[in-house]
Amino acid sequence: MPLKRVAVVTGASSGIGAAIARALAERDWQLVLLARREERLRALAAELQGEYHVCDVAQRPEVERVASVVLQQHPQVQLLVNNAGIPGRSGFLRIEPDRLEQLLRTNYLGGVWCLRAILPALEAAGRSDVVNVVSVAGTVAFGPAGPYSASKHAQLAFSRAATLELRPLGVHVHTVNPGFVETEGFPQATVLRSALLRRLVVGPEHVAQHVLNVIERDRRETFVPAWYRLAAIAQAVVPGLVARMSGRAGYRKSGV
Repeated sequence: MPLKRVAVVTGASSGIGAAIARALAERDWQLVLLARREERLRALAAELQGEYHVCDVAQRPEVERVASVVLQQHPQVQLLVNNAGIPGRSGFLRIEPDRLEQLLRTNYLGGVWCLRAILPALEAAGRSDVVNVVSVAGTVAFGPAGPYSASKHAQLAFSRAATLELRPLGVHVHTVNPGFVETEGFPQATVLRSALLRRLVVGPEHVAQHVLNVIERDRRETFVPAWYRLAAIAQAVVPGLVARMSGRAGYRKSGV
């Protein structure tokens, strides 16, 4: 009987990460789940017959420690999903400095540390995949959440550069840019000011299915839903218009 393919999923305790883990389990992947909340991780790992490790991807020593354990158990890893992320609904002038640094460490550097730490096992697999769950916010300067958008811009640049750097090593990098997704950590449908944008919110299962399709079709950079690519084009062509629209379509004051 052939060995199962091994997938490491970060930010797996809820939302998009948990949905991706369930979708992979349905396709008979062996799962290694990483996140900060042990109780939820333990329950999901039991549900999916996987394993878990408590890990804050923002802390490089912690990532390296957990990765060393994972690589001892799984010398070959066929898939790494860099999904861990935190919200930041505040402008640069109002956000707390500690929160700003946390956004950058988690949303950007977390994926860098995880890729570097797991890379030996990805290379050992011969042919492997990395999925970086970025955001449309990485392509559009969204004023009401400027620091979050900046962290995603950095993550997007990292993902694009890694795509070119790792392809010769047999590691295929895929950049997935979701739009507004309703999750516990990102409750979009209740905090967006624009009624139009609230109607465009999708669920995490939608993103999870998209991720599986991206891997199967070996697509490098995608948007989910696909029409969000128009926002990236608009940012490049008419940035002033995008800035005015994002200012009017921000978050309600009750948002976090």
